[in-house]
Amino acid sequence: MASFSPLLLLLLISLSALLILPSQSADCPSAKFKNNKSFSNCTALSSLSSYLHYTYNASNSSLAVAFIAKPPKSGGWIAWAINPNGTKMPGAQAIVAYTKEDGTPMIKTLDIKSYSELNPGKLAFDVWDTSAELTADGNLTLFATVKVPEKAETLNQVWQVGPGVNQSNGFIMKHEMGKENLAAYGLLRLAGTGSTNTTNTTSGGAASPTSAKSGAPLRIREGGHVGLFSILLLVLGTLLVF
Repeated sequence: MASFSPLLLLLLISLSALLILPSQSADCPSAKFKNNKSFSNCTALSSLSSYLHYTYNASNSSLAVAFIAKPPKSGGWIAWAINPNGTKMPGAQAIVAYTKEDGTPMIKTLDIKSYSELNPGKLAFDVWDTSAELTADGNLTLFATVKVPEKAETLNQVWQVGPGVNQSNGFIMKHEMGKENLAAYGLLRLAGTGSTNTTNTTSGGAASPTSAKSGAPLRIREGGHVGLFSILLLVLGTLLVF
């Protein structure tokens, strides 16, 4: 019978590490939300020091998100949007979070026809479970679940931050046009991400993913890691035989 060598021990440790790889990227910090929501995936967005936690629910073609960003000043706003027909801001269907004068977090939706035409009201797709929270470090978190096209593999996402909201008419103030602001868009991949197939029904009758309470924090990574896992199993079997 083979002895339990240091090499064998090292291989066992490596195999264990493969089984508990986190689903979020190393540059995306973990977050604990006050409403106890959790998400299957997280990505550090490419600009404005912002993050998107999300769970794609294939059974009802919905996406639950938590978008985290810091407004440029106290009382400012953050926004996360999907653009069904383009890649940048014009045409985007936006969800905006901001705080009232008393500090209460608020949500509004905007149909952005152009840089000069922002129409509040219903978006081109269903939106539910919207809320927002403000943290002690000044970050705002925007929560929402949105309906996405059936079997969608990618979405054009846009995000932004701005200085404030006109408290008298509710219009958001124009954001800066710096390099970081102009680069705040990109592709969000849904195919291959951790997801949930469990649904429930909200009071409004819309199907809502339970992913917010049933994220998958641990999973085996796809692709090369699975191949490496198979190779290590083969090597381990050989060592046990000899």
